[in-house]
This record gives sequence, structure tokens and C-alpha cells, in this order.
Amino acid sequence: MKSRENLVRLKRFQVSEKHRQILQLDMMIAEFERMAEELDLQIAAEESKAGISDINHFAYPTFAKAARQRRDNMRDSQTDLVEQKARAQAELAEVEAELAKAEALESRDGGARDQEGRTAAG
Repeated sequence: MKSRENLVRLKRFQVSEKHRQILQLDMMIAEFERMAEELDLQIAAEESKAGISDINHFAYPTFAKAARQRRDNMRDSQTDLVEQKARAQAELAEVEAELAKAEALESRDGGARDQEGRTAAG
């Protein structure tokens, strides 16, 4: 029955790791959002300073163009992280289901052992 205990312990570890992974992804998504908003502010300030907001204008500020590219890359990365988070949440649901099964088996086996112990003692 020791193997069931080990299985339950393994599943609990996997559940906690998935929770940690999802938390990390949430933090990274929030950080990317903050950085993208900061870049938006820098772009707006540069466009305001230059008086040109048309990205196709020949005199559009180079810094604003570069900041737009960085912001767009940041948003793409953020989208990728959101997809990773969705996959991790699906994996978490699977691992939680496996944990519930393992705990049910362990408690059933534990109940059977208790019953055997009472029968032998009585």
C-alpha cells in the first residue's frame, strides 16, 4: 500500500507545481501588460513631441517606430503566455482528477486495512 501513498504524494506535488506554474504565468502576463502600457505612453509622448502620429509619414520618429515594434512583440509574447496558461490550466485539471482518484483509492485501501485490523483484533 506504500505505492499508493507515493502516488498520492506525487500527484499532490504535480498539482502544486501546476499551481506554481500558473501563478508564474499570471505574473509574467501582468508584467508584459505593464511594459506594453509603458511603451504606449512613450510612443504617445514621442508622437506628441514630434507632432506626427502617422506611422507612414517620412518624418515619423524612429524611437516611436522602435517602441511600437517592441510593444507589438510584447503583445505577441503575452498572447503566447495566455495560451500556455490555458494549457497549464487544462493539465492542472487532469492532474487534480488523477489526485482525486489516487486519494480515493488510498482511502478505500485504508478503510479495508482498518476493517481487517478490527476483524483480527475482535
